Amino acid sequence: MSTTITDRTYRIARENTQAMIIDVQERLTPHIYDHENIIKKTVTLIKGLQALGIPIMLNEQYKKGLGDTLPEIRDVLEGDNKKSFEKVTFSACDNNDTWHHLAQQNRSTILLLGVEAHVCVLQTALDLLDNGMQPVIIGDAVGSRFSYDKKQAIRRIRRAGGVITTVETILFELCRSSEDPAFKTISNLIK
Repeated sequence: MSTTITDRTYRIARENTQAMIIDVQERLTPHIYDHENIIKKTVTLIKGLQALGIPIMLNEQYKKGLGDTLPEIRDVLEGDNKKSFEKVTFSACDNNDTWHHLAQQNRSTILLLGVEAHVCVLQTALDLLDNGMQPVIIGDAVGSRFSYDKKQAIRRIRRAGGVITTVETILFELCRSSEDPAFKTISNLIK
């Protein structure tokens, strides 16, 4: 790589990245605009991140009212990624257990996916920025009940300093090379 004159890096590096799934739950997700595609993209992303060894954290909002994480999401999570963190705060960062787990990972780039984009995803992204971390919103794996709310949330997060990307883009960026052992898995996932 060439020498740069800045300490800022724009690449998202595997060793500094973790993912957070927010509130993809039984009683909420069916009301989300385009939820079938969001679920499909989320499953693809989870499988790809696990092939890359990226830690994933599962958050659930008020399970008594909103139910469990959708089975199609929970069933593809492996090992420690299955552990869930229940919250009643909108921002996952306002939950002590979540924040402690996030900090323990010692990774400052956080991929955010889930619902609702304009409530829990937005507030989590803003809190991550306030705490010196870099939220990366996976635009095709987040949603809201109304598409306009999602659009405005993504606009606000981008203006605040968050990065917006897609499932396919982030998987190939984290993979970096067709020589990576995870490349074949990722290539097959996005077909």
